[in-house]
Amino acid sequence: MALVEPVPDSPAAVADLGTERALVVADFHAGIEQALRAEGVSLDSRAGERRDRLLSLVERTDPDSVVFLGDLMHAIGAPGGAERGEVEILLERLDDRGVAATLVKGNHDGDIESWIDCEVTDGGGLRRGDVGFAHGHTWPAPAVLGGGAVCVGHEHPAVRLADAVGGSRVERAWLRGGLDPAAFADREGGATGDAELIVFPAFNDLAGGTWVNVEGQEFLSPFLPAAAPGAEAYLLDGTRLGPYRTV
Repeated sequence: MALVEPVPDSPAAVADLGTERALVVADFHAGIEQALRAEGVSLDSRAGERRDRLLSLVERTDPDSVVFLGDLMHAIGAPGGAERGEVEILLERLDDRGVAATLVKGNHDGDIESWIDCEVTDGGGLRRGDVGFAHGHTWPAPAVLGGGAVCVGHEHPAVRLADAVGGSRVERAWLRGGLDPAAFADREGGATGDAELIVFPAFNDLAGGTWVNVEGQEFLSPFLPAAAPGAEAYLLDGTRLGPYRTV
């Protein structure tokens, strides 16, 4: 069995950490509606819907913990009251179920560690068992790269799919492929080259994304696409699309 298995039809995965199982999600972006309203897009808050979707996944997968791969909140600076409340209530609901939470800080998370009630790592990430976790906006810590799988977010990968009559749609996607150690050759500690790199789709479907199969779209992470040049794309329902460059 793979160390990291996507949950069918969901932008989430279950990771085997040896002594425990973790539900892993990336780019929750609590409070994103407030930022969109500031840009002229009027949306009601979907905080309750996001929380219910995550808690439903917890019930479905029965993990020991939840790992957030960064950007738990959306405001890069101090969060507004509604955004902070969304995060606090979510963590309270997880605690009520006896599920611990860990946040690997992302570029949107500011000084969240000053008020959040869970474990928070810096942007370099952490490793548990044979699985490494990082957000992806900066270079992962050497220990993160030394296991059998590396999970990152930040990129919000998506594919644009066209039909025979010229219509198109955009779907969130997973990217999975062997981690190329050459991408980390200049970094302290490097990488072993034995790991699989898994780029998670954004949990928040309002967060936009990188259309990985559209020419001219650039990756956001400093180590992509070099770290996984042969990565394949998968839809949330598990459909394998093949190498992302040729989708």
